[in-house]
Amino acid sequence: MSVISDAPAVAAAEPAALAQRLYRAIWRWHFFAGLIAVPFMISLAITGGLYLFNDEIDASLFRYRNYVAVGDAVLPPSKIVEKAIEAVPGGTLSSYRTPAGADRSARVTLSTDAGRELVFVDPYNGAVLDTVGAKEEFNEVVQDLHSLDYFGTSWERIIEVVAGFAIVLTLTGIYLWWPRNQTGGVLSVRGTPKKRVFWRDLHAVTGIFASVVILFLAFSGLLWSGFWGAKLNASLTANGMGYPVQLWDNVPHSMLITTDVQPNASWLMENAPVPESSLPASGQTALPPIGLDNAVTIADAAGMLPGYEMSPPSSETGVYTAAIYPADLQHERTIHLDQYTGERLVDIAYGDYPATGKAIEWSINLHKGQEWGLFNQLLMLATCIVVIAMSVSAVVMWWKRRPAGRIGVPPAPREKRIYIGLWAIAGVFGVLFPLTGITILAMILFDQIVIRSVPPLRRLFS
Repeated sequence: MSVISDAPAVAAAEPAALAQRLYRAIWRWHFFAGLIAVPFMISLAITGGLYLFNDEIDASLFRYRNYVAVGDAVLPPSKIVEKAIEAVPGGTLSSYRTPAGADRSARVTLSTDAGRELVFVDPYNGAVLDTVGAKEEFNEVVQDLHSLDYFGTSWERIIEVVAGFAIVLTLTGIYLWWPRNQTGGVLSVRGTPKKRVFWRDLHAVTGIFASVVILFLAFSGLLWSGFWGAKLNASLTANGMGYPVQLWDNVPHSMLITTDVQPNASWLMENAPVPESSLPASGQTALPPIGLDNAVTIADAAGMLPGYEMSPPSSETGVYTAAIYPADLQHERTIHLDQYTGERLVDIAYGDYPATGKAIEWSINLHKGQEWGLFNQLLMLATCIVVIAMSVSAVVMWWKRRPAGRIGVPPAPREKRIYIGLWAIAGVFGVLFPLTGITILAMILFDQIVIRSVPPLRRLFS
């Protein structure tokens, strides 16, 4: 009788034990992913939170160079550029940003031997308000730190891996949070800061409330990545879902792309080709270049939103490029002008983008806190604070749990079928996010081969 009556209990215990081992396996890889990602997640949250308020920072901390007293008449752009070059001898014009309003300064970007220099000029009297290296400008530094571009383009690959890990952490975190007959730690935080359960619950509860936004930020952030984002951009364009290539059908192309003449181009337009100005046919007299003043006049007459950037031609076949990528996407626009005739060779606005392109640009705007005004900024700021809280609580939780002198990695499962599942997950991420998948593969190999084969490491990680 006892054998018969115990059979259902044994059968029930087996799946429960397997579920527990699966839980520990996922916990182990959640731990490993967090070990790599936490420092970068904190950095992304701090710099992202700052960049959400770049306009407010410009209007307060740097008001002295961005705002001016309204005068009677604005100087011609060429005269403003002359004043900027006087302040930076040897500089050559890279771009000219028109004043965004009657009380706003003009900004001239000059190319120098030391790099690009930003010169802020009062458009009424030509007074130079400030000069700063483009790489030292506060918001530019914040943006470059956010993308790790500050340390070189190769570091951008790390951000792509971290964005992938943010997705891994969120999905595995949801699995670990999922209620399993417990009531505490699901929607409420138990204990006090002295206890590990407090930090565990803080980590889990804040994470579950912010999980959807974190996933959105990770996916939309991946759009900027040098590998995954570039491949997606090229794929969309090739399939008619990127920038409308047909607008370039009847104009000659140069070897340049938009980012060569407008470093801060929008995601959809960054790889769009730059057209060429037409040179006179053999025997015809060449027209004189229209010059910066006329180029700005043409762009203004075309309805460009004030505050756009105008880049001059870089060669005799180059074009004037006027572009602006504001918070209001309806005003996003790029115009290429023939430097001799002033003809609009390409004129593309947000309304011309295909549905996919509009959706991506909208998601990027949302990521940057520019879509719904202050609400969007506060929503993203709150998510940044949650990410910091989750990262700090993860470290504290680990510190309170770890054995003395060891890292305290959750134990590895013994069942091969569980590891087959982990390999499958690595395979899926390898297809969707190659750099993240490769990193996960390296982690599995390190765990299975190196850690298990080297006794000191096995003890350290245990």
